[in-house]
Amino acid sequence: MTNPHDLKPATEADTLQALAFALRHKGRKPFRNADTLMAQITAEHLLEHLRAQGFVVMRKPPGATHSTPSAAHENAEPPARSTS
Repeated sequence: MTNPHDLKPATEADTLQALAFALRHKGRKPFRNADTLMAQITAEHLLEHLRAQGFVVMRKPPGATHSTPSAAHENAEPPARSTS
């Protein structure tokens, strides 16, 4: 669960982008014949309504990025065996 103290208000642009994406996609799969312009207009209308009603959309801080091994590590030769 997210700590409420870590939340910060989402920007208007982030909220519009998230709403428009939700109107064009189900999960990550696009809806067939989803109209990008209509999704953008609807998202703007929804955001305007939420703002007028006093809603504040909060956003979690970005998650930790996944680290990948460095290229040098992946291509490194195994250590030489001792012949003693």
